[in-house]
Amino acid sequence: MLFLYNITIYIAGFFLKIIALFSPKIKLFVEGRKNVFSILEEKIKTDDKTIWFHAASLGEYEQGLPVIEKVKQKFPLHKIIVTFFSPSGYEVRKNNTIADITVYLPLDTKSNAKKFLKIVHPEFAFFIKYEFWLNYLKELENYKTPTYLISGIFRDNQMFFKWYGGFYRNALKAFTYFFVQNESSKAKIEGIGFKNAIASGDTRFDRVATILERDNSLHFIETFKNNQPVIVIGSSWPKDEVLLAEYINQASENIKFIIAPHNIKKEQIENLKSQITKSTVLFSEKEASDLSQYQVLIVDTVGILTKIYSYGTIAYVGGGFGNPGIHNILEPAVFGMPIVIGPNYSNFAEAVALVNLEGCSVISNSGELKTIFDQLLANQEFYRKKSQICSTFIQSNKGATETIVKSVF
Repeated sequence: MLFLYNITIYIAGFFLKIIALFSPKIKLFVEGRKNVFSILEEKIKTDDKTIWFHAASLGEYEQGLPVIEKVKQKFPLHKIIVTFFSPSGYEVRKNNTIADITVYLPLDTKSNAKKFLKIVHPEFAFFIKYEFWLNYLKELENYKTPTYLISGIFRDNQMFFKWYGGFYRNALKAFTYFFVQNESSKAKIEGIGFKNAIASGDTRFDRVATILERDNSLHFIETFKNNQPVIVIGSSWPKDEVLLAEYINQASENIKFIIAPHNIKKEQIENLKSQITKSTVLFSEKEASDLSQYQVLIVDTVGILTKIYSYGTIAYVGGGFGNPGIHNILEPAVFGMPIVIGPNYSNFAEAVALVNLEGCSVISNSGELKTIFDQLLANQEFYRKKSQICSTFIQSNKGATETIVKSVF
């Protein structure tokens, strides 16, 4: 089976080069890996001490960041190496200041894994949440490198738990500890023979809790808000936007809306704007506009949604009408905002927990959306209760980072 896995990786690499001719994102994926080894050889000396963190994409990087920061403090003379699998992570965080070197992870071939680990020679290796690359794990095991999974989560549908997944289960022997998000994941990994799992929680709670300590002010948002209630719509997709536009168009004039779509391509922004009959302005138009006179602000840029949440009264988090599901609900929750989402959230443990606590409301159609928004805006006690649940949820789930660092070091 491992032979088939390796053949699949080589075939995928071949076809990705062809697809890259037509896809800008895949082109970044392919082109970005061409000079990885030369970059590593240039920046890492044989006597350097290094620590390696791998993240699939942006969300996993943010999830692992509290641990990276703690490790950086504890080992200031070590070089921190961060690798990404996806362009959506690397291209956004390639200039981060916490890592000494940030690169794409070369495809998981035997030769790439051997070469990468020979150059990097990490003293410790951390994989964030998932991404179990078999050849890299095998080489880490060969090097006897202490290897850890941060905020891991295991589900029944993963290869490890299938009758034919023996070669995947075998790769897990590389891990010194599995730091998993919950007892369910701990039980699953123990069920296939691994007794080195710790239910440490989710480091994202530590990450979002620090948001309250930052300066989240945005003057243009203050101008737009103009002391009125604001519904912040974060990471919306077209299926979300159809329902939301219907509500916005019939909403009271004293309610304002900020929409930060997941996709900010011009044609999608224009399509969204065309659905809204209320006075609407784009972020890119803010310098030439009196924002206080508009009811809807569409954010056609990236990187400021977290700060925008700090101005919100209610948050709608998008993605719940599609696959794989909703986006980050923890960022609005930290500001004590009641949250509304679509029905596809079952793969996200934090969403399941917050729904069960009744801090997060689930809707499946425009009627339900109107009911919950109207109730939150009109009933102060109902609003206050949900707001408190969200704030407490974040604060009571902190501590995973400290557990991990103390256990490892």
